[in-house]
Amino acid sequence: MMVIVVENAPPRLRGRLAVWLVELRAGIYVGDYSVRVREMIWSHVREGIEDGNAVLVWRENNEAGFDFRTLGPNRRMPRDMDGLKLASFLPLEKPPQEEGKGCPTT
Repeated sequence: MMVIVVENAPPRLRGRLAVWLVELRAGIYVGDYSVRVREMIWSHVREGIEDGNAVLVWRENNEAGFDFRTLGPNRRMPRDMDGLKLASFLPLEKPPQEEGKGCPTT
């Protein structure tokens, strides 16, 4: 089983994904294919995602029971922690402090 979730994806990519997978909700696609077909579908996502982002999750014989990969700008990035892949959050970007509004110096 595999799940692909896309955000801000172009309509032509969403249409292509709907050819192979069932779209359960907007941007959420599910199917059950071999590794070869999964990689072929993911290559279409890589080629067509443009400014959007995507995550691919599939069943895997490991401790977690699944594996995943991400593509495009997203705060959640895969991180290997002693053989277990987890989603790590990138820090939020802080707006630059306005001049003269910092801590007073004495």
